Amino acid sequence: MPLRLWMYDLAREQAPTLDHLMGLAAVSLDAGYDGIGLYLEHRFAYPGLPWARGTQALTPDTVRRVRSEFPSLQVVPFVNLLSHVEGFLYSQGGQGLREGAGHGMQACPSRPETTAFAQKVLDDTLAVFDSEIVHIGGDETWQLGDCPECRARAEASTEDGKADLFAAHYAPLAQRVVAAGRRPAVWGDMILAHPAAGAAFPKETLIFDWQYFGGVAETAPRLAAHGHEVVACPTLHVYDAAWMHTGPSEENVRRVSRDALDLGLAGVCLTTWEAGLFGAYDTVLPAVAWARTAMDDPDGAPSMLEAYGESAEWARLMGEGLAELGGVFAHDGHRSRLKSRFLLFADPFSLWRHHGAELAGEAGRAAVALCEKAAFFATDEAQRGVTAFVRGAVEFCQLTDRAAVHYAEGRPEKALAALAPLRHLFDTLERVARDTHRRIGGSLADGERCGRARERLEEVMRRVQKYGRGELGYLPAFDVLTHPRWVPYDQACWWLVNRWGCE
Repeated sequence: MPLRLWMYDLAREQAPTLDHLMGLAAVSLDAGYDGIGLYLEHRFAYPGLPWARGTQALTPDTVRRVRSEFPSLQVVPFVNLLSHVEGFLYSQGGQGLREGAGHGMQACPSRPETTAFAQKVLDDTLAVFDSEIVHIGGDETWQLGDCPECRARAEASTEDGKADLFAAHYAPLAQRVVAAGRRPAVWGDMILAHPAAGAAFPKETLIFDWQYFGGVAETAPRLAAHGHEVVACPTLHVYDAAWMHTGPSEENVRRVSRDALDLGLAGVCLTTWEAGLFGAYDTVLPAVAWARTAMDDPDGAPSMLEAYGESAEWARLMGEGLAELGGVFAHDGHRSRLKSRFLLFADPFSLWRHHGAELAGEAGRAAVALCEKAAFFATDEAQRGVTAFVRGAVEFCQLTDRAAVHYAEGRPEKALAALAPLRHLFDTLERVARDTHRRIGGSLADGERCGRARERLEEVMRRVQKYGRGELGYLPAFDVLTHPRWVPYDQACWWLVNRWGCE
């Protein structure tokens, strides 16, 4: 029978307890999945890498207890051995692995330390997880050839130098999995970009073909060219949405599943990425269960929204209605600008600087009205929390825009009065983040981000109070005053206009 799997992304700041994982395993089993994939990166307590063990990381004992409770459910590890290892690279002890100096997310494949690191991750994984499949990563290694040593190796190749770098690092690791009596799996994007690399992998290797904006009818046969079996991978569009784009998610799952059946592929694996930045895994679990039905019957499965039952109207409003407003809410395949600019970059005023005209105008008023309606149809704390976050981001822009008008009119006291309610907003969102962590093992970082946003708010309010009456002899533009790099007396904003000095 073809494999039916879904992948839970721990690496984006999730901190599930044993009870949380037991619940996710139960959902998987009830939906008819063969297994649950745990996408780990640095969020697993590898015995051999104690320096990288973050707070509430998944432990070997928790994995073993889940397996003991659910013996018929595979628990498949998804590890990373070259790219997407930023959680290691930016921890003390891992900085020597970096391909780039202080940037990027990839280790250097030319360093013996990287090989030793990858082997240690893999050996610890093989010792703890007993699944047939061990996924060893391999996606988005776009930094191949960046450092001088890797560049020289790539340029010395008579064929595709990056393919050679990729294969030289990964093929022995895949063989290590085979030697342990297990089956290696890798992502397929780099093999699509560098086809020669595929020939180096053992024939037992499964290639996971992730295509989130179309099907796999064209790509899967290319990945099978060297005799490997292929697993088709659709996604739920959470990472690029304020909550989730339900229409594109449903279309992608149906199309990829249809292609997998037509081509007779080895299986389908649903991916779910990035529940940080106020995502909540419990709000997407009905879609995860629905996807299992669509994998076997892509044309006959009911609509995804039906899987939400009494919450279907909430899901329609947040999953379709927001996108219909366009702008920052539209589905464009890009990581959500709303979430990133509001909280990820530690400067919530970035959202106003980029989207203030939109969110303080008609689109913002429509979004608030939609969120009010969605809150009425929400049936639980998780849905209410997601709705509060979206509404809060919009209201932040509305109040900031009001403050900007007062400031420009020379009324700093009214500008401060407009900004003051935002303290309560960040207090509220911090409570939502803490509740999500308690309820489903959500991001600990989100609560800290709210605290950082509140600090930025206080800093801006101090600036308005101190410089809002022209004490510098001129009035800095409000978008400048709210920028974290602004300093008094730099009227020309050298940090902004002199790009030669910017990092």
